[in-house]
Amino acid sequence: MPDYLQTTIDKFTFRVAKDRLYTAEGMWVLPVQDQGSQRVRIGVTDFFQQHNGDVAFANVKAAGVNLHAEDELAEMETMKVTVDLPSPVAGIIVAVNKALEITPEVVNQDPYEKGWLGVIEVNDWEADRAKLLDAPAYLAVMYAQAEEELKS
Repeated sequence: MPDYLQTTIDKFTFRVAKDRLYTAEGMWVLPVQDQGSQRVRIGVTDFFQQHNGDVAFANVKAAGVNLHAEDELAEMETMKVTVDLPSPVAGIIVAVNKALEITPEVVNQDPYEKGWLGVIEVNDWEADRAKLLDAPAYLAVMYAQAEEELKS
């Protein structure tokens, strides 16, 4: 169970897990140890899932698919919107969260643990990691996005 940074904006409380890296768009990346290869587990943030609503459908590309950074990793349909989720890293998908086929709402219930999307064996972790935000930096970006949305 990770430790979290937490903030409340208006009546909503958002958590950011401290043990992973983030994209400004609301994807998280958690390095996982494997025999000699660099792999990362990927999912969406608490802010992303609260902002976009209840997940009705999540379709992640199949294991074996080779992705460049920014290629579509998954498509997620919520009650509000359909969103294409870009891969934050380049590599080969080695695992997909099969629970999403039956219970896609796990993304809303537990976005940092059981609601993960996939695992990718990364081609160049150092290059991809340099483009990601740490937890405090993502918290600041998320806070700014939420505040801007409140104004509109």
